[in-house]
Amino acid sequence: MKIAIVGTGAVGGYLGARLARAGENVVCIDRGEQLAAIRAHGLRLIEVDGSELHAARIKAVSLAEAGPQDVILLAVKAYQVRDVLPAMRSLFHADTVVVTLQNGIPWWYFQGLAGPWQGRTLETVDGDGSIAAGIEFERVIGGVVYPASVRLAPGVIKVVEGNRLTLGEPDGSRSGRLAAVTQVLAGAGFDAPVTSDIRSEIWLKLWGNLSFNPISALTRATMVDICRFPPTRELAADMMREAQAIGEKLGARFRVPLEKRIAGAERVGAHKTSMLQDVEAGCELELEALVGSVRELGRLTATPTPCIDAVYACTALLAEALRGAPG
Repeated sequence: MKIAIVGTGAVGGYLGARLARAGENVVCIDRGEQLAAIRAHGLRLIEVDGSELHAARIKAVSLAEAGPQDVILLAVKAYQVRDVLPAMRSLFHADTVVVTLQNGIPWWYFQGLAGPWQGRTLETVDGDGSIAAGIEFERVIGGVVYPASVRLAPGVIKVVEGNRLTLGEPDGSRSGRLAAVTQVLAGAGFDAPVTSDIRSEIWLKLWGNLSFNPISALTRATMVDICRFPPTRELAADMMREAQAIGEKLGARFRVPLEKRIAGAERVGAHKTSMLQDVEAGCELELEALVGSVRELGRLTATPTPCIDAVYACTALLAEALRGAPG
């Protein structure tokens, strides 16, 4: 099986190093200093216990050089998918599978979903429909990434916590291709359960992302700081309650109680969320996929979102300030 990882940051680099050391036929696709570093030195992965895994001979290429692949692990940020899409088409053959690993509501959420919004496109995620047109729905396997990791330097990834990646077919089936991908991930040391309800799993992860990410970006606080400071803990809980009301109207099931979900975030410890990491690096924020999309779904389902709206407004101003910052 030929596996391409598109985007080798904190998540993609973690996947690439583990898969390469497990002997899989994997290629890392990136650009700039990350591509140069992997070509020169491979990928270094620092595990939770401090041990190091070095995938010294892992193949690293640009999108234009990769050629057709059997499985694509799409690990770029949600706002980067449209940018890589034209060149990514060269990776497709008739049966190529695309495993989506983005945070937030995916562009394909309403595709194949029975109900009044079947086939609807979300303005905040894929307003012009170009992503849905460029990645056929039949190729998609949904993925939810739970580990916390960080890119320390080009080609160097540190795992903070976790190794679980939940996968599922959007139609809930137990397909042969899904079994093959999860088997490969399990062989590389990941906990890779299969779910028949991937959309509910997306909401379970998003529940934390839509609250902890923007709060951390605004306050520069870590996960444990937010959870142990009563006002921010309550703000996160209020945002999560609003999101749960939306998700349930769309048919999602929240299998974990809200307080248990917050307790799980607290156990991650002094970890900087991906959005806080992006603030510190001066990068664009995944605001629309994580928060804007939930606001849009709130309007769609006639669900009030006052706390989400307020935090979104403040974070949107921060994002605008970052865009205008020198350098």
